[in-house]
Amino acid sequence: MLDRLPPHKKIDSDMWVDEAIWGHRLYDEETPWLCFMEFLNVLNAEIEENRGLKEDAEKRNELSYSPKSRLYLRHILFNSPQMSLIAKQFRNDSNAQWSKWMESMISNMGGVDHPDLNYLQDRFIDFEKFVEIVEFVRSSTIEGENNKRWSSQFIFPYGPDCLYEDLDVKDDKVTSDRRFFSRTGELLYLMLCRSGRQEEILDQLSSKFLNPDSKLNRLVAGLQPPAPVQEYRGIRTNTYLPYVDLEEYRNLADDWLSLFKCNLSAYDFIPYLVDLTGLHMVIYSLKRAYQTIGSDESPVFVLEIIGPKKTVIRDLAAESFSQNNNLSQRAVEAYIGSIKYTERWTSAAQENDITEIRALMKETFMWPKDSKDHTITNLGTPDAVFEEFAEAVERRHRQHVGKFHGGWTREIGLSSRRGSRRIRYAPHDSLLKTLVLVVVQERMEFKEFLDTLYSKYGFIIDAPQARKYIDSGRADQADFKENAKRLEQRLSSMGLLMRLSDACAYVENPFAIRGAN
Repeated sequence: MLDRLPPHKKIDSDMWVDEAIWGHRLYDEETPWLCFMEFLNVLNAEIEENRGLKEDAEKRNELSYSPKSRLYLRHILFNSPQMSLIAKQFRNDSNAQWSKWMESMISNMGGVDHPDLNYLQDRFIDFEKFVEIVEFVRSSTIEGENNKRWSSQFIFPYGPDCLYEDLDVKDDKVTSDRRFFSRTGELLYLMLCRSGRQEEILDQLSSKFLNPDSKLNRLVAGLQPPAPVQEYRGIRTNTYLPYVDLEEYRNLADDWLSLFKCNLSAYDFIPYLVDLTGLHMVIYSLKRAYQTIGSDESPVFVLEIIGPKKTVIRDLAAESFSQNNNLSQRAVEAYIGSIKYTERWTSAAQENDITEIRALMKETFMWPKDSKDHTITNLGTPDAVFEEFAEAVERRHRQHVGKFHGGWTREIGLSSRRGSRRIRYAPHDSLLKTLVLVVVQERMEFKEFLDTLYSKYGFIIDAPQARKYIDSGRADQADFKENAKRLEQRLSSMGLLMRLSDACAYVENPFAIRGAN
């Protein structure tokens, strides 16, 4: 078992179970895209303080940063419903358009003290051109059409002036919100801080995504008021990543750097980084679960390459998904159950000392909170206390962390219900392309590509990687051979594979820099 870092002393939590295993916190409602956006917010704020991807080895988990709010920009983009209507009503009268629009905005700009939008007219003059620019920027909203409130909408990260945190704005009260920026991006930041490759990663990210002079970043900056305009800036603290050194951190960083070697424009990297990050976070979550259970196993994923007919691979892929999906619950049960094997629990249980049991539970799991001590006062035995706790843990786990694997594998295109009632691992083209860009430096023989996917990520596609299923009689070698053949056809149709002869097929990275090491 790996040693865990101690939790924060000022944590306000109903219990400390999921966080102890995976960190504070993995969260299903923060999608891989939003995780990446939160990460960029952390990085940008820390770069401003000359701390980019730096963590003091003597002060682990003391990340404290202050992201931007950019309320003017967000009101203009997402809280201006009358903009297009006013442009049409007062066509050919730009002064009237500006006047009516500003009048409609001023009374509705929650969280902004004494709003002043006159700078926009000085910059754009033509109101209709201004509307076109706003609509263009708005069209880059992350995750497209959604039902999120205006203060939880985010635009594509063209540069530092596009970055801001998730907020809850009610009238003039502004508070940081943890629903969509739920700390998973902060965990990603700390993972890269501890990867050993942080300087290389920082160089790449600074040049590609945090360049204030890029044209599109300057366009977005033009929608915002000149400095110094004081806006709300909360301080984010209490991120907790339990482990100092893990192979998963290095693997994540290495894959990012491999992707950066591709010949892509800066913005084109981001969708691939999002899928790649999602995959590594899923693997991290499963490996931590295995570790907590006490197993040395690494997660595996049987991938069905979808074909015209159902095959036995579909059932195995669904079973593989189900096993991994249930793994976090097994880990939670193992983690809390271990307390019963401690000498202190055994002694207190023999004496039926509920006071000592309560003290032990608080010290170990931060449960119950002082305000909820009454929840176990009337429980007569240590076993009754434990059962009450276990039920509370399960309810809490099911709400978010228990949904993480299913939600994130769906978001990155690793799992699907297409053509079936059961969810199984069935990769989308976008994820397959990401894997090619990361794994293949220039050209790789197809069978070597499959071996690499298995060794790096645990992906089972062809017969050589599926020995345990074949040897147990649950599938024939031919089933997996056909599965691999379908992948070959998929990659060929995507322009990512070339067959030179019946015995020789190569996966090709179309964005490789030729001759690069």
